Amino acid sequence: MEAEAAYDRVESYTAIFHKQQRIAGKLLEEENIFLKFRKKPYSLYMKWVTEPYKGSELLYIVGWNKGRIRAHRGGFFSFIVRNLDPDDPKLMKDNLRPVTSTGVGFLLETVAINMRKAIKAGVLTFTRRGKEKVYGRDTQVIVIDISYENAEDYDGAQFVINQDVESKILLRIRIYDRDGQLVENYGYENLNLDARLSDADFDPKNPEYDF
Repeated sequence: MEAEAAYDRVESYTAIFHKQQRIAGKLLEEENIFLKFRKKPYSLYMKWVTEPYKGSELLYIVGWNKGRIRAHRGGFFSFIVRNLDPDDPKLMKDNLRPVTSTGVGFLLETVAINMRKAIKAGVLTFTRRGKEKVYGRDTQVIVIDISYENAEDYDGAQFVINQDVESKILLRIRIYDRDGQLVENYGYENLNLDARLSDADFDPKNPEYDF
C-alpha cells in the first residue's frame, strides 16, 4: 500500500485528533484532541480541546513510568494526576480501544489488517469514489466493503477512507456495521508531518502541561 510507504517516512507529527465511537449501541459525541506523536520511542501526548473533557491531558512513552499512562482530568479536579495501565477500566470507559492505539499508524494498521484478511478470504470489494475535501485537504475516497455474511469477523462491514492526495497519509476513516450504523470515526486535522518533536514534548515537567 502506498499509504504504508508514506507512513514509513514519518518520524513524528502533531494534529487535532477527531474521535467518535458507538458504545453499547449509543453513538457518543465527537472528541477533539490536540495530539503529539513520535514513533521512536513510541510517545504520545494528548490534550482535549473541547467539552466534556476539555483540559484533560494524557502522556504515554514506551518504557517510561512502568508502562503506565500519566493522565489528569480538566477543570476543577485537574490537580489530581493518576498513573494508569493502558487497559485500566477508568481509561477504557467509553472507549472501544486503548488510548495507546491512537495515531495515523493505527488507522493504517486497522485498514491493512482487515483488507489482507478479507482479500485472502475472498470477501472484499474495493472501490474508489473520487475526490473529497476533508479538513481543507484534497483526499481520495476509498471504500472497502466486506460481504454481509462475513462482516462479523472484521472490525466492520464497510470502511470509508480518506487518503490525502499529496502525502498519501490516511486522514480519516469511518467504520460502519452490517446495519449501516457508524461505529468508529477517526480523523486528523491540521496534520503536521514536519513537527520535529523532542523529548521536551513528552516530558511531564514541560511548563506548557499541567501534570
